[in-house]
Amino acid sequence: MSVKRSAVNVLIWLAALTAGLAFTHLLAQTSSKKILCFFLLLIALAVILLLKPYLSYEQLMMPVIYLLIAATFANNAFFSIKLGFFSLFPYRILLIAAAVWLIWEMLNSQDPIERWNRVQVKGILAFFAFWFCYGMISLLWVKSVTDGLKYLSLLGMGMFFVFLIVMYFQKLERLLAFYYIWMVMTVFLMVIGLYNHFTLHHLPSSTLYNGPQYKQHYPTSVFFNQNDFATFLSISFFFYAAFFKNVKNSYLKIAGLILACCSLYLIVLTGSRASILGVIAGLFLYAFILLPRFLKKWVLIAAACGFAAFAVLFAGKITNVVYTLFLAPQTAHDFSEPLPSNVARANLLKNAGHYVLDTYGFGVGAGNVPYYLEHHAIFDTDQVVEVHNWLVEIMANFGVIMMLGYVTMYGYLMLLLYRFYKSRLTSRYKLLLEGLLAALISFLVSSISPSSMSNLYFHWVFLALVIATVNTLRIKGTDETERFR
Repeated sequence: MSVKRSAVNVLIWLAALTAGLAFTHLLAQTSSKKILCFFLLLIALAVILLLKPYLSYEQLMMPVIYLLIAATFANNAFFSIKLGFFSLFPYRILLIAAAVWLIWEMLNSQDPIERWNRVQVKGILAFFAFWFCYGMISLLWVKSVTDGLKYLSLLGMGMFFVFLIVMYFQKLERLLAFYYIWMVMTVFLMVIGLYNHFTLHHLPSSTLYNGPQYKQHYPTSVFFNQNDFATFLSISFFFYAAFFKNVKNSYLKIAGLILACCSLYLIVLTGSRASILGVIAGLFLYAFILLPRFLKKWVLIAAACGFAAFAVLFAGKITNVVYTLFLAPQTAHDFSEPLPSNVARANLLKNAGHYVLDTYGFGVGAGNVPYYLEHHAIFDTDQVVEVHNWLVEIMANFGVIMMLGYVTMYGYLMLLLYRFYKSRLTSRYKLLLEGLLAALISFLVSSISPSSMSNLYFHWVFLALVIATVNTLRIKGTDETERFR
């Protein structure tokens, strides 16, 4: 499908969505959000029925997916429908619509089977399926089934999004469209973040909405708190940096540089040390992959020597910190004073480690770490019930095997991206590869900042782009191999 035809399809869908929103706005004074959503879905269904004779299943599906990607960045900040313990946001509604449409297409077309046969990352998708099945089994031993079901619903939506993107994004043009949607939507989020900082006003979805005055200067944008926003920006920074390096148009280069600086400025404003460290780690990796091949070996040797020297010179201080935080007997503190943040973080990790050992490495079950921290905390966490470390969160909920599987998958994706980068691809591929490689390292470090990654959907959006890129490059390599046989 040509770019022009794709643009027409997207415009049709945007026009339909706009018309639906305008119509439902007229009913806003007398109707609930559920009725508004119902009318919007009816309009969308009518548009699909009108366009179906003229467009293929895939042509109808792609605008929905593009809208879905864009909607994920709004989170639940502007529109939410409560359905018991579950809430519907625009991206969840679109995700459900995409799932229904995919099933319909599978029943009426061979295209999904053909796309599945081209998928080159079936092992990663199988790992996600195994992870989800393990989570379902873990409901047999959880303390809170409700918390487990909530967590698994978030996990399942994230994994399905990855599957959806891998199935439909098997061309470079679509990957770049995904990349650009991320960049454009981040601009809107940064504008909201700057508005938060300078006006001291926050959206109702933020914990700082009507919160303590001394925290109002922290930007939160559409996120729950400033740490979540900083982790998101630690990814976006490298998207802009790679765009600045690889785009040829001077005006676009300047725009990329300005946006990269804005994202870095906002990260500093959040005060998230983990995200700042993540950006630094990502910059080191970015600089390394840009070095000439003959210098990389010496840089690695120098880095190893520097690390060894640091460990020797500061061995006493490092040992003292580790002993104080993790090995020394717990001392009582005055409950009228807040627990120091580093002590609270260490106690969260110690509690999580105890739960893993107590369950023989199988974990407490999907989504039950907060329940254990609230009701069975061994070490004082000052009433904090989230573990604040994504890898430890996986391990404590799902066990050591799932955590090692996630780390292995993560490292494998980085290795593949780096191998593709060394194969002398065009600048458009390098734009993707450089941005994703540096962002992967940055996210790995900054992911210890949010209280929990389970409800931060951008993590799955980011992973989907990474996995789809690996899949597309493998398909490209397979096609070239077949061509020269």
